Amino acid sequence: MGFAGAMAMAVAMAVDALLGWPSWLFARIGHPVTWLGRLISAIDAAWNRDSDPPAFRRAAGVAGALLVIAISVAIGWVLQSLLPWGWMEIILVGVLAWPLVALRSLHDHVAAVAKPLQAGDITAAREAVSRIVGRDPATLDEAGIARAAIESLAENASDGIVAPVFWGALFGLPGILGYKAINTLDSMIGHRSERHEAFGWAAARIDDVANFIPARLTGFLFVLLATRRSEALSCMTRDARRHRSPNAGWPEAAMAGALGVRLSGPRIYHGSATDEPWLNEGARDPLAADISQGLTIYRRAMLLLAGILAILAFA
Repeated sequence: MGFAGAMAMAVAMAVDALLGWPSWLFARIGHPVTWLGRLISAIDAAWNRDSDPPAFRRAAGVAGALLVIAISVAIGWVLQSLLPWGWMEIILVGVLAWPLVALRSLHDHVAAVAKPLQAGDITAAREAVSRIVGRDPATLDEAGIARAAIESLAENASDGIVAPVFWGALFGLPGILGYKAINTLDSMIGHRSERHEAFGWAAARIDDVANFIPARLTGFLFVLLATRRSEALSCMTRDARRHRSPNAGWPEAAMAGALGVRLSGPRIYHGSATDEPWLNEGARDPLAADISQGLTIYRRAMLLLAGILAILAFA
């Protein structure tokens, strides 16, 4: 979309920063991601049969992922084709893209962890962090809670804001809806469980491709806005590839260096321990105050992203 796409995504970011996705609206109509989730769940239930051999389940997963993405892109194309041209199109695309940019939601969920943790209320902090990460909150101390919140902030800044804005700026509503379908597929069926190892293979691979550029862009945004800029850049370029994900390591390592803390490392999911490598190994463990500092970097990075979109729109 060029100029129109960049400006429309800036509008979407501005609307979401001001309004978020109101709880009353969610109660009334849900959210586009929940709508996608219902479609994915239906396909998973119908096409991912335990009795089928792995090769067949993988092929079904490829077909299911492509179907969900195609439907999402088609809806975006139809909606955009119905809009008037000019500035009205830009504004309306931005408003329609607004619920697909989780700018305020991410900030508020992470801030909800920082507040009780800073007050010394570990129980409330564990409850808050359990809403944004999958690891067992009962096993987390202050450092574990802070680490989980900062990692979620860094990774979801890429998945939840930078990536949808990137694809929306390039291709408008088809781009942002297509990306959101890819990301939702990955979060629902792209993990390595017994049920989804084969069926979710395509969802995970497509998500890796879709997030390749946005993840690195997010990392560089964090580097540019860090007070420890050289440490952030050094940590990102050194440790990003140590992460289990080919993309999440970039924003997480940049944030680890920016805050001067270590992230990732061993953790417990559903009672099972995983021995993940450290990012910025040798640095101190994060504390509650580091979540607040991470949120400051996040806010500045999102403002810079919006500024870049405005510059591209008028360049």
